[in-house]
Parts: sequence; C-alpha cells; structure tokens
Amino acid sequence: MYNCEKQISRVLSKFSDHVQSFFTEVLVVDNGSKDDSLAAAKQALAKIKNIKTTLVQNNENYSLGGSHKVAFNYAIDNSFDYVIVLHGDDQGSIEDMLPQIESNNYKNYDSLLGSRFHYESKLVGYSLFRTYGNIVFNLFCSLVTGRWITDMGSGLNIYDVNYLKPKFYLYFPNNLTFNVYLLFYGCYVKSKFKFFPLTWKEEDQISNAKVFEQGFIILGLLFEYLFSANKIFAGIDNEYSQIDYSFKTLYSSK
Repeated sequence: MYNCEKQISRVLSKFSDHVQSFFTEVLVVDNGSKDDSLAAAKQALAKIKNIKTTLVQNNENYSLGGSHKVAFNYAIDNSFDYVIVLHGDDQGSIEDMLPQIESNNYKNYDSLLGSRFHYESKLVGYSLFRTYGNIVFNLFCSLVTGRWITDMGSGLNIYDVNYLKPKFYLYFPNNLTFNVYLLFYGCYVKSKFKFFPLTWKEEDQISNAKVFEQGFIILGLLFEYLFSANKIFAGIDNEYSQIDYSFKTLYSSK
C-alpha cells in the first residue's frame, strides 16, 4: 500500500473467517505512505483473528515493483507455498481469487493472473477509451509473445513460490512496468500461467499510471522482447538487483 488510508480498511475487511481459512498470514507492505495508512492498516489487521497478520514498512520507497520484491522475498524466506499480491487501493477484491483457490486451480500453474479485460470481468468506473485501448494493446502483445494475454498487469495475482525461488524478478525495474516484465519473463521461459476474471473498480483510488507514457514504454519493451529477449532476461546485476529491499516490522499479531 501507498497512501491508502481510505481504502486499506476496506481491503482487509474482506478477509472474513471463510477467506482466512485458506491463508496462513496476511502481510501488509507499506511503501512509505505519507497519510495515516499505517494506523488504518494496523487497526484493520487487529480484526483478523484466525491467522497471523503482519505490517511492515519499506526502509525506502521501492515503488510498486520493489514492494512486490519485498513480498516475494518474504514468502521465500518464510517457506510459504504460494503468495498472493493484492493492491491496497481496493480496486480488486480478494474474493475474486476464491474460485481459483477453492477449486485448487492455482496448483496447476506457476501463476494465475487477474485480468481486468477478461470476457467475464466487470469494470466499474473504467473509461471506454482505456478499456478498448487495453484490449487492442493486449491483442498486439499476444501476437508478439505467442501467448494469449488479456491484461498487462492488474492488482491481484497468485504465484507459486517455487517458481519465484530463483529470484529472477530482482533484475526487473521497480516502476509500474514491473508486472509487464514479470509477464514477458513468463512468456520467455514458457511458464504455466493463466488469466482469470475480476471485478475492477475505479472510485476513490488515485492511479499513478500515465496512460500514453506507460503505453509507449511497454511498446518499446515489447519490441525489445521481440528482437533481444535474451538480453532483457540475462540476469546481469544492475541497480535494481543491488538493492537489499529491507524493511522494518511495525506490527505482528503472533
């Protein structure tokens, strides 16, 4: 979460007793919020009684991708089997993941990726321009990668921790393209992934994504993938892999 004071309580309130039964721990990773997100998160976590809850704050602002890396490292270091990433701004709901969990469908894949533009998804408050623009873009990416892609990166995904253990993700940029790199890497190594439908809301959330700027960046990355994917995923140390992604624990229920 980052500046999610208004939303984080709603996100965590969806962890009912039934939802909790599928989890071992809920970890909230704060990326240096400037509002009262920490207090709101701690209060909401205290209401989750059946499983361990933990609130940590990154020692620096690692951006969206860096916060993913903190969560992935935490899952590996604590020997979890799977990790679900859920953005703290309440655009997606953990309840959309339940059909994948209850059916054990997640066990068949390296990752299951929430898709805002799946034919069964529902978009609330999302403009038609952005919707159709994303659909066209996804079709183009599908042609280039040879995989059926219906979203370049939403805020609800599940990953098999064994898939993440080589920590290939450490070399990816920490900005908003992080999920795109994850997706293209999955295409490159022919990982098993599948998209599932979401109900996606845009109400009181503030997006950091600049549509045209982000689109041009992804388009450039797509051409790099087409002509030199081996260089993108070579795993050579860079400014991102050298960060230690450290954090401090502010609250833990057990």
